[in-house]
Amino acid sequence: MARSFLQVAATEEAAPPLRVVQMEGLVILKIIKHCKDHSPSLVTGQLLGLDVGSVLEVTNCFPFPMREEDEEIEADGANYQLEMMRCLREVNVDNNTVGWYQSTLLGSFQTVELIETFMNYQENIRRCVCIIYDPSRADQGVLALKALKLSDAFMELYRSNNFTGEKLREKNLSWVDIFEEIPIKVSNSALISAFMTELEPDSPVTQCDYDRLQLSTSSLMERNMEFLIECMDDLSLEQQKFQFYYRSLSRQQAQQQAWLQKRRVENMSRKAAGEDPLPEEDPSNPIFKPLPEPSRLESFLITNQISNYCNQINGVSGQSFNRLYLMKALHEE
Repeated sequence: MARSFLQVAATEEAAPPLRVVQMEGLVILKIIKHCKDHSPSLVTGQLLGLDVGSVLEVTNCFPFPMREEDEEIEADGANYQLEMMRCLREVNVDNNTVGWYQSTLLGSFQTVELIETFMNYQENIRRCVCIIYDPSRADQGVLALKALKLSDAFMELYRSNNFTGEKLREKNLSWVDIFEEIPIKVSNSALISAFMTELEPDSPVTQCDYDRLQLSTSSLMERNMEFLIECMDDLSLEQQKFQFYYRSLSRQQAQQQAWLQKRRVENMSRKAAGEDPLPEEDPSNPIFKPLPEPSRLESFLITNQISNYCNQINGVSGQSFNRLYLMKALHEE
């Protein structure tokens, strides 16, 4: 029996939440090559695949051409995307957009631009992800690849463009609730898995294994510390904005109380003289104009970035201590 349109719509509304992003190995290799070839410049590209239940399958991708910020060039970029997807459709390759990927430098990706890109994608794609790859950490033997999406609560708040303290408390939203990280599962066909098995070297130890034992991590630690200090300075500036706002608010409230006290005394005199009292509120008075509260979005993003840098520093220092203890044990023997 055919279902009605309302039944189909209700089924779509009850779609399961996104649990995992399944990426083919070839897609990951394409992303790594594109990002590494243009490093330290930041690049982006399109993700193609299928949305199946709670799994988002990424089966193909293609890079965006590097361009400057210009309206005509942006239009050419959109035409390039459409032409690429048309060509992929003609050769029977998945051409459904499921998100995009972008490179980053030491995890500095949590920006307002990323949120705006997410919201633009959400207008046409109900469930999309952003794959973040950090080529600067590849030298440390780390595959810095993660899949992110915006939380539903944050998107609802972003559409209202109201990031005041009262609204955030009402929604119970904190800085950790902006992004959601989705687990990534690498999938390869049986033929590719068999081919990779044939390519495995006979030697159990490779040069990459030796590279992981390098004791020098000063450059990576220094850059993380530099970025962390910059974020702390930015957060301090945001806090100064809020301090100025609360000082202005206290000053305005004091002026309002003084004006009300003066108006009440004046009304008592008018009442004694048999005259009508004046209203105790005057909307035309500047002291009754509400002060706009600064948005907390920027401070939330900076706090997220600080947490990311701290986690990276913790990971690098932890690995360094492990290597040092290993070398100490080898010397003692």
